[in-house]
Amino acid sequence: MDELMFRTRVFDYKNNDAQEWKYKGDKPCIIDFYATWCAPCRMIAPSLKELAKEYKDSIYVYKVDVDKEKELAAAMGIQSMPTIVFIPQKGQPQVIIGAADKNTFRRAIKEVLLSNE
Repeated sequence: MDELMFRTRVFDYKNNDAQEWKYKGDKPCIIDFYATWCAPCRMIAPSLKELAKEYKDSIYVYKVDVDKEKELAAAMGIQSMPTIVFIPQKGQPQVIIGAADKNTFRRAIKEVLLSNE
């Protein structure tokens, strides 16, 4: 996901007040802010890929390479990798910083993204 896609599908941080979060997507999403050189990022990638397939009808899963999308990473306040952002249809995004196991991600999907459905 690049900056333009983020602004189109997630949040247009350039044209909205940063204090007023308004998600643009039609279903909840996860954004994996990662770096190719980051070992924990590579470690969780297979789990996120499997969860993307498992929940493909309910959520989107996006990946943002922070080295290629420095402005976007800075705008979102990303300072550590991996940073996984869970964005529900309504409400504020929730964040997991660092590697976590698949069950932790699954629990966050159910509690943060799908609990209101």
